[in-house]
Amino acid sequence: MKKRVLVYLVAFVSTISLQSCVTNYVVSKPATYTKEYKIDAKLASIDTKIEKDKNLLINSFVSEKAVAEANAKNSLKNTKIANAIKYNKTIDNILTEAQTYLGTPYRYGGTTRNGIDCSAFVLSVFGAAAGLSLPRVAASQAQEGDRVAKEDLQKGDLIFFSHGKRISHVAIVEEVTEDGEVRFIHSATSKGVSISSLNDSYWGPKFRFAKRVINENGEVVGNTDNLAKNF
Repeated sequence: MKKRVLVYLVAFVSTISLQSCVTNYVVSKPATYTKEYKIDAKLASIDTKIEKDKNLLINSFVSEKAVAEANAKNSLKNTKIANAIKYNKTIDNILTEAQTYLGTPYRYGGTTRNGIDCSAFVLSVFGAAAGLSLPRVAASQAQEGDRVAKEDLQKGDLIFFSHGKRISHVAIVEEVTEDGEVRFIHSATSKGVSISSLNDSYWGPKFRFAKRVINENGEVVGNTDNLAKNF
């Protein structure tokens, strides 16, 4: 009888101990889950911050690039405007100076307002108005600058004429009208310094080609060995 009671007692104590272990195991498990949840939440917060910082950095680069591009465009625009102003001022100075010679008589070999020939007229005008040193004779002036097609002529371009093979006359384009008429100022043997047109039956057939010695940036172009830039 005592032995049986002892067996029952041992069994009861074992059962109680087993339940206690199970209880401890079940109770302690949620604490592990809670810790893991906190760690996951912290990692997610860090990832969010990293992503936010990355986006801020990318946006900063994009913004800086946009500002740089805008500044470059504005600089280019300002440069073009400045060049256009410089070009127009130079050409206006040339034509204004040329017009002060209107009525001056032609004189072969002449270089003054008392009498002047075609190449000396061009040389004097470009020298006084634009600081350029052109050759003395028309044939040599024809070697300067860049060639320009007749349909692309602009004010201030030089146009050359000949009665035969050799260039013998030079003039300055004074105006290109809306209908394409080219008017030029020159020192002619018959009228002295005057304005004529390429539509003229005398000058039209004698036209050979045109040169531009000042480009649209207001700078000297072509053979700079013979052209002095003194702007």
